[in-house]
Amino acid sequence: MRCAPLLPLCGLLAAGLAPVVHAEMPGDRPATLPAVQVEAARVQDVDDFDLPASLSSVGVGRDLNGRAAQASELLDGIPGVVARERQNYAQDTQLSIRGFGARSTFGVRGVRLYVDGVPATMPDGQAQLSHFNVLGAERIEVLRGPFSALYGNSSGGVVQLWSADGRPGDPWRVRTSYGSYGTSSTGAQLLGQQGPVHYNIAANHFETDGWRDHSRARRDSANARFGIDLAERSRLDLVFNYLDAPDAQDPLGLTWAQAKADPRQATAVAYQYDTRKSVRQAQAGAVFTQQFDTQTLRLMAYAGQREVEQYQSIPKATQANPLHAGGVIDLDGDYGGADARWAWQGELLGRPLDVTAGANVDRQRQHRRGYENFVGDTLGVKGGLRRDQRDTVENVDQFAQAWWQWSERWSALLGVRHSEVRFRSVDRYVTARNPDDSGRRDYSATTPVAGLVFKASDDLRLYASAGRGFETPTFNELGYRNDGGAGLALDLAAAKSRNYELGAKWRNQAGARLELALFRAETDDELAVASNTNGRSTYRNIGRTRRQGAEMDFLLPVGRDQQLQLAYTFLDATVRDGYRVCAASGCAVPDALVAAGSRLPGVPRQQLFARWQWQPAAWQFAVEGAASGDTLANDLATASAPGYALLNLEAARRWNTAHGAVRAFARIDNALDRDYIGSVIVNDGNGRYYEPGPSRGYTVGLQWEFGAGRE
Repeated sequence: MRCAPLLPLCGLLAAGLAPVVHAEMPGDRPATLPAVQVEAARVQDVDDFDLPASLSSVGVGRDLNGRAAQASELLDGIPGVVARERQNYAQDTQLSIRGFGARSTFGVRGVRLYVDGVPATMPDGQAQLSHFNVLGAERIEVLRGPFSALYGNSSGGVVQLWSADGRPGDPWRVRTSYGSYGTSSTGAQLLGQQGPVHYNIAANHFETDGWRDHSRARRDSANARFGIDLAERSRLDLVFNYLDAPDAQDPLGLTWAQAKADPRQATAVAYQYDTRKSVRQAQAGAVFTQQFDTQTLRLMAYAGQREVEQYQSIPKATQANPLHAGGVIDLDGDYGGADARWAWQGELLGRPLDVTAGANVDRQRQHRRGYENFVGDTLGVKGGLRRDQRDTVENVDQFAQAWWQWSERWSALLGVRHSEVRFRSVDRYVTARNPDDSGRRDYSATTPVAGLVFKASDDLRLYASAGRGFETPTFNELGYRNDGGAGLALDLAAAKSRNYELGAKWRNQAGARLELALFRAETDDELAVASNTNGRSTYRNIGRTRRQGAEMDFLLPVGRDQQLQLAYTFLDATVRDGYRVCAASGCAVPDALVAAGSRLPGVPRQQLFARWQWQPAAWQFAVEGAASGDTLANDLATASAPGYALLNLEAARRWNTAHGAVRAFARIDNALDRDYIGSVIVNDGNGRYYEPGPSRGYTVGLQWEFGAGRE
């Protein structure tokens, strides 16, 4: 990688603070560096059980029975989370938390992603789960509710993937799997410790012919984490990750008639224009942590490069408009940032007090070009230039939080964050019929949060929290105006929300736990899809919306070798202000009313996940059930995907040999072979809303653990 885009990281290295931090959690294996928790909404030496937030932590383990290639495999059992594999690797997983991010037509927005404490979300708020490497992971964490706002812009929820920290004696492993539709995944992990250096290097190759036609894809990903024990109570971590996903085919959505007739087909124009997308991304991060008697200092810097090329199905006739940006998107850019935070532990009026304060800056520079997707009569190739602009977004944030246990039974967590986000665009494609569309838009917000916890007993906590949040448009949403004009949609306002939560947490010494939460989020200037035609989306602000509901998370050990897990979500997401939309594509003036009280599209009202696992000796068996309510596909509620229920089965066997442990595993997804719609494309202008889910499929694989890291 070039050094210029890595300036924040280079500066940290030059200062002698280089190589990324691992914030240990209760229950982690002992480390040379004592456990540190200096993240937003986390408090050093305070169990998450005692915090007024919905935070789920799921151990990944080394015994996954699926492909271990997609982060969505780890998120099914977490309440409030929708992670939908679209059978379309050109568009990546749909991810939403309590309804935030549900309208995204590409990747993830409205939810913040992190890998080993380093941002995996671009500074403009856009992200992809393909950035996560599952093979090297130790756990995945999901934060929901008001305290997500402490992570800044577009934080309707937070997902963090943590890599395992190498220790002496950790085995290395090789893993391979094969399954239906020509799907295979092969990877290796080197894990251990050499002297003061902890290492975890994981690489994976994934490819599939695709369940649907015209959906072949390949992904190569790698993640490396090196932790260096420096002087006493100080540590330096380095994280590197890489993704290469060339020419992932895009089958596009289907109409209801097409989905019923043949759910595996691709839309005709997908073949005509050979719709596809290529992504390449490389990123590096560094975190230095120093602990003192009562203080902790954490410095982080990261930088990366990302390239995207996407061929869309926009007709030649549509591109005759001189203001049109073409049918090929070509993006490349650099991004990076730095974060500094300080934490102090002491007392106030003789009771424990923990204070954290810090600041961060992020910057993204993007070169956006648009080309015609034809040359003469040849379609699906890069043609003439139609757009050329330089986009920049940067933010400067300051934040602080304080946790105080003012009595034996009561504690409070308070926080505030101030964010300033600046978007700039310089138009370099100016003609007599296409004027200069350069522009800028600045956003700012102060987002306070507060929560109380009551210790009803040693095993029971009751809590309440409230806060504000905000979400600016991403460059994806600013990219195209909904009036058909050229340039960015700089008239879009930031959405601002008020979030409330009441909850209860219970657990016992046997390992059982139950968590319940009631939540409400009221949003002003909701960002919504205005149009979605031929693979291109435009957005607008639609006024007030409300998301409210309930969550339940239950875990029950049964004897010594069985476990039952249940997760349930009820979500009522509605419009509070009526607005008008076009009832048919091509209309100039919106002519149909979406009444107040109407449901928001893209959000199922109910979800249920259940898993029973039995592990007798060297065997492992599991049965999973996943159910989802119906999901609206458009604002007018004239199209919807019906609800569904799926059954998945797993089995595995482990053998210990003189050359290491060998494990064979198998999984059957959709064992009852149900027909269902896995995801929807909200407000698709051609009525192609539906992305069918796969029929019964299998995965079989082998894993070999061998050797050991040595100190």
